[in-house]
Amino acid sequence: MISSSVFDYVNVLNKAADAAWLRNETIANNIANQSTPGYKRQDVDFESALKQALQSSGYRTMDGKVAHIRSSVLDVDTYTDHGDYSYRLDGNNVDPDTEYVELASNQIRYQALIDSVNQEFALLSAAMK
Repeated sequence: MISSSVFDYVNVLNKAADAAWLRNETIANNIANQSTPGYKRQDVDFESALKQALQSSGYRTMDGKVAHIRSSVLDVDTYTDHGDYSYRLDGNNVDPDTEYVELASNQIRYQALIDSVNQEFALLSAAMK
């Protein structure tokens, strides 16, 4: 984690990209376990952590909110979806079609986050010239 206010957005984008990568791995794990009896799908919820961090900040501008986010509040992990619904009689709640759609969507999100980080560094590089 870079500790300069110049890199506030880069740090948040980095955490978001890490969460998107973890979500890709989690969705791939769900797909791999689609035939495992009793398996419950897992997911990652970075968006809620970011929303809570931004709302808890008393600052009025987005720059101020992002500058005062502690990186530790954006560390997310997988959670298990223990919903009562199941697509199979054996209790497995993985819907492969939904997982493939989520995987494609998340891969696009991940690529957009990486592009955003690259753009931030390009802006910083242009400002230094």
